[in-house]
Amino acid sequence: MRMRQGRHAVSGAGLSNGPAHRYVTLMNDAPQPTPAAATGPGSSGPGFVGYAGYALGAVFFFYAWILRVSPSVMVDALMRDFAVSGAMLGNLSAFYFYAYAALQMPVGMALDRWGPRKVMSLGVLLAGAGCLIFASALSVEVAYLGRTLIGAGAAFGLLGGMLLASAWFSPRRFAMLSGLLMTTGLLGGIVGQAPMALLVEAEGWRRSIVYLGLFALLLGLCMWLVIRDRPPHAAGAKSGTPSSDRPSAAAEADGVLAALWRVAKHPQTIAIALFSGVISSPILAFGALWGVPYAQTRFGVERPAAAFATSMLLLGFVVGGPFAGWVSDRIGRRKLPLVVGASVGGVAMTAALYLPGVSFVAYQVLLFVTGFASTGMVVAYALTREHNAGGGTGAALGLVNMAVVMGGAVFQPVVGLLLDLQWTGTLKGGARVYALAAYDNALLTMPALYLAALLFVLVIRETWCRPVTTPPEPARAAT
Repeated sequence: MRMRQGRHAVSGAGLSNGPAHRYVTLMNDAPQPTPAAATGPGSSGPGFVGYAGYALGAVFFFYAWILRVSPSVMVDALMRDFAVSGAMLGNLSAFYFYAYAALQMPVGMALDRWGPRKVMSLGVLLAGAGCLIFASALSVEVAYLGRTLIGAGAAFGLLGGMLLASAWFSPRRFAMLSGLLMTTGLLGGIVGQAPMALLVEAEGWRRSIVYLGLFALLLGLCMWLVIRDRPPHAAGAKSGTPSSDRPSAAAEADGVLAALWRVAKHPQTIAIALFSGVISSPILAFGALWGVPYAQTRFGVERPAAAFATSMLLLGFVVGGPFAGWVSDRIGRRKLPLVVGASVGGVAMTAALYLPGVSFVAYQVLLFVTGFASTGMVVAYALTREHNAGGGTGAALGLVNMAVVMGGAVFQPVVGLLLDLQWTGTLKGGARVYALAAYDNALLTMPALYLAALLFVLVIRETWCRPVTTPPEPARAAT
């Protein structure tokens, strides 16, 4: 039983993406009947509609990750066309994360109220519209708007996919399906680097982003035509949830605020969120933006090769994520994977950046090891659930996920600012050129983040893979 709880918690959330606040709580904290799609009369399983809907949700999350990392392969072009500094470019990329993080709880409320078919279809269309605005922008302000809309639309991907999995499949399959969603998204991050770099080389960045926008229109149409919120014979499938049974918007908002207040008073959740935010930052700041121009400068390779090398961070995470969760469940400990992950990740990242004489191949291997080791942070989601067993699990997971996303939002522009402070005035094709020494100094923040992660681990308490119950709050006197 203990191992089963750990697996659900680890697989239910991940590096990117948004908090499955009500749906992780739904699947993990309350006994649920097996969906009619899996066991109902005359039904042998979810059928084509269930599988196709879930697959489209996975494609949406895959697409969201391509959008997330794509600026890393067009750094010089964006700096040239918008005449911006490294710090401003970091902000341009980070507007995706600002919108994505801010919308997580509103997205969950929208999915509850209107269902995944409508909400996800509109979300992917919003991301597509952002792509078209971004691709046609003539000023950086308009580009900021486009990038914000892209992040806002992408925010619907993971939560919507998890809700479809919970509605159409047996609860016993939820952990596996949510883990597959996370893996699919990270594969999108890999596609958004080396393959996207080849497309940018051939078509230019503006036309490449237009293609991504047009793909969103096609995906949105398919989602609207195929996805159904729940199996046809499930309770309320045809008539929907009666409006009289729905909580009011004010009641929902009060519930969210109360949950957030409970989380804010829980020091263990805050410590776990800080750990998760700092250990994810190298992957989102270096891997999703600055790693490609750094590799070009250091090794003198073309952009596609630099993008492929940088994608090794994400590939390591794809491979290591399930392994970290399995090891934690197997040994019955949570803190040890966090300590080992932060230590090995920090050493590998430091060696990749600063070990003298590292070849291009060895550099890629070290980045893979960095990504693989950093998946120790996946276990932080299990810790979050176990430290909040007394209530507020969903809000706590939401806080941790937002901390992960905000790591990229903060440190992408921070690295850019540090590069700007060392810029010697060299331009190439209208874009700023930073010396390798400037990168070496600016990227000292990466090992420092792993060191900070180790310090936060010191204040996190071990749960031994068991829920930690807290005393209930005293009842309020009736008024």
